[in-house]
Amino acid sequence: MCLAVPGQIISIEGEDAFTRSAQVRFGDAVREASLAFLPEASEGDYVLVHAGVAISILCEEAAARTLGYLEKIQ
Repeated sequence: MCLAVPGQIISIEGEDAFTRSAQVRFGDAVREASLAFLPEASEGDYVLVHAGVAISILCEEAAARTLGYLEKIQ
């Protein structure tokens, strides 16, 4: 089963739409994610990341709710 996880963008690198990437905070961990599908994403946004690619922008409440669900199933 594949799972997408919410995280917060802390920095963005690159300006080309296909190669932009972000440093995304997932709790205590920070990982790189491609922003190729989300050219409108900006620092501070919460994004849903699947397989290293940000696939959706979330509001803070939705991100917190999703993290709560994930904690319950661990």
